[in-house]
Order: sequence, then C-alpha cells, then structure tokens
Amino acid sequence: MDRILIEVPTWLGDCVMATSAIENIVKIYPRVKITIFGSVVASAVFVHHPNVECIIIDKSRQAKSRYWWLYNVAKKLEFDCVFSFRKRFSAKFFAYFIQTKSRYHYQRYTQNIQHQVVRYNDFINQSLGINTEPNKLKIYTKFRDKTSKKILGINPGASYGSAKRWYPREFAKVASALSGEYDIVVFGGPDEVEIAHDIEQLLIEHGVTNYQNLASKTSVQDLIEKIAQLDLFITGDSGPMHIAAAFQVPTVAIFGPTKDDETSQWMNEKSEIVKQNLECQPCMKRICPLQHHNCMKLIKATDVLYRIQQINTPI
Repeated sequence: MDRILIEVPTWLGDCVMATSAIENIVKIYPRVKITIFGSVVASAVFVHHPNVECIIIDKSRQAKSRYWWLYNVAKKLEFDCVFSFRKRFSAKFFAYFIQTKSRYHYQRYTQNIQHQVVRYNDFINQSLGINTEPNKLKIYTKFRDKTSKKILGINPGASYGSAKRWYPREFAKVASALSGEYDIVVFGGPDEVEIAHDIEQLLIEHGVTNYQNLASKTSVQDLIEKIAQLDLFITGDSGPMHIAAAFQVPTVAIFGPTKDDETSQWMNEKSEIVKQNLECQPCMKRICPLQHHNCMKLIKATDVLYRIQQINTPI
C-alpha cells in the first residue's frame, strides 16, 4: 500500500488510543502516505506524524446537508485502502464513495472485557490479516525547552458529562499541598472555564501564587505540548489523560462512572487509579442516576495524595 485514508475516532481520548494501532500499520508499511479524516480536535493529534501527508477536517456537521457534503468530498478521493475507526452509518457512507480497492470499518470482535487500545489493534489485525501486539501510544510533537521547576497539571474536565468530574475543592487541596514542589497548570476547554475558575479562586484562598489557569486558552497542539512536559498529572477519565499516557507522564487518574479496565491509561508505568468500587459503578451515565454522585464525592484529596506518594516511591 502506498496511500491510505484513515478516518479517526471523533473523541480526543479515543483518537489517542487508536495511535498504537495506526503505528502498527506504519510498521507493516513504513513508506505509506496517510491522509487523516476527522474532527478538528481529533486530527490535531496527527499534525506532526511523519507519514501523514494530508489532513481533511470533517465539516459535515456544519453543512446544510451532512451527507451531500460527505459525498462531494469522498467522490474526489482515491486511495489504495480506507480504514475507519468509527462505526456510524455516516462513516460507511463516506467510505463507500471513495475510489479504493479496500474498505475496513471498525467493529468489536469480542464482547469480553478488553481495553479500547486492544480493540482498535484487533481491528487492524483482522483487516490486514496480521498479528501485531498493541504497543505504547504515540503522538509526534515538537518539544520546547523544559523549565527547571517541576510542573503539576490539573485537569478537572471530562467531556462525557458531569458524572465524570471530581470536585474543585479537592483538586485545589491537592494542588495546594504540592505547590511548594511544583508549579501548577490548570487545563480545560470551554466547558471547564467555570470549574477552572473555582479551582483558581480556591488556590488564591490557600495563598498559592505559582499557578496558571489555561482553561479555554490552548489549542489541542498547545495542550499536547504542555502535557508532554509535565512532571505529574491529576485528571479524570478524559482525552488529556490519554495524551499523558502517550508521553509517560506520572499520572493519578480519578474514575467514577466509567470502566477503568477499558479506558484507563495504556502502558504508562507511572499511573495510578483512584476509584471507590461502589455497587453502582460503573453506571456509564453522563449524570448520576441516583443523584448522590458518591463515586466521585467520596474520593478525597488525601486519597489522591496517597497515590502520588505511591508513584514517587521507588519499588
């Protein structure tokens, strides 16, 4: 294969988890030229990939007719092979009108509990008739000079819904406790501006001055670069959590309603999970259906600080 198109997952975290499978395609076809098709957010993961020659942003949702837009883009494209990491009908529709010898669409090959990275890798193995193992996640980037002071990243957001979010007061307690050792950076998108502001106000109340609030102030590429330079990351189950895994950033991940055995950090040697193991977990709901949110509410700053100690203590 010389030229392929890859339709990447829509969500940032899923897209990062697909990078292991995509790297295995490149291992089999090291000279392959890749065109990426996907959302603005997801496509940003591949901006610096050496095999990516073109990125097509999916603007179909903003068009008057989504399928007419997809058809008009697809009919102009020609590739040796098309891989789609999406299961929706729109993905099949788009691929159908591309001139290509082969089309492969993501599907689950077992109902057994598997990490999403393994599922994506199985998709590529089944499609190409190969037998590769999923390796570490891979994001190519251009590093800037790192500062001498250690940096702690705080990521209070989770696009899936409020059920995945830990509480600002607890985030602030952790950051305050570590502010003597780390400079603090608070991350977040447009939906996290309010919660990031709450954390900022609590840090000010605690007398912490060595912090930056970057909520809604970074592009995805900026976010990737900044996470890559962190010395420690505190986060919920989110896209930035998977970015940190790609760069082996020591991480404490806080899980509530989602399945940590399927979407936890992949192959990060310095990764710890904090969760409650309640009977109602994992509910996989965007908002707590029982209205108590105990899966997150019962997790305290001391629990996270203990896990940080586990990461920093050599075995």
